[in-house]
Amino acid sequence: MADQMQSHQFFQNTACEFFPCHGDISAEDFNCLFCFCPLYALGRACGGNCTYTEKGRKSCTECSFPHERKNYDAVLARYGDIAAVVKLVDGEK
Repeated sequence: MADQMQSHQFFQNTACEFFPCHGDISAEDFNCLFCFCPLYALGRACGGNCTYTEKGRKSCTECSFPHERKNYDAVLARYGDIAAVVKLVDGEK
């Protein structure tokens, strides 16, 4: 990947009260573009570091994968998997 990312690949909302919402990424590399992770629907197969609460809800609190500047292409590469989940939910084959 080139050192400079395209403008559509990186976004920061430094005015957000939660910025940065995951402390293990430097502020300059923190990407808010996938604030609501598109990989969430993939469950444990998302590729991130998710856990599940006692109530069975997926928790991404410890995951920084979609927020790391370098992972833009990796997130987009999973859109085929997301489309497959959508087809299952919609009852399509």
